[in-house]
Amino acid sequence: MSSRGCRSMAHNGVMATSGTDLDPLLLELVACPACHGGLAVDAGAGELTCTGCGRAYPVVDGIPVLLVDEARTPGA
Repeated sequence: MSSRGCRSMAHNGVMATSGTDLDPLLLELVACPACHGGLAVDAGAGELTCTGCGRAYPVVDGIPVLLVDEARTPGA
């Protein structure tokens, strides 16, 4: 497969490792599946938090779990 047809999560030759050390390009592309708001990294909690609705999505082994059913809701 050519590099034009398939884009990896590596950006400038750097691959995201573990925890919330996510590729900045990935963070520009992903959005909250519930409200389509932007996501911000909460490294202390190991989550991506929606700037719109406040849902917090876990990051497991460096992979964001963007499932509404898996998200922690505000106030929970």
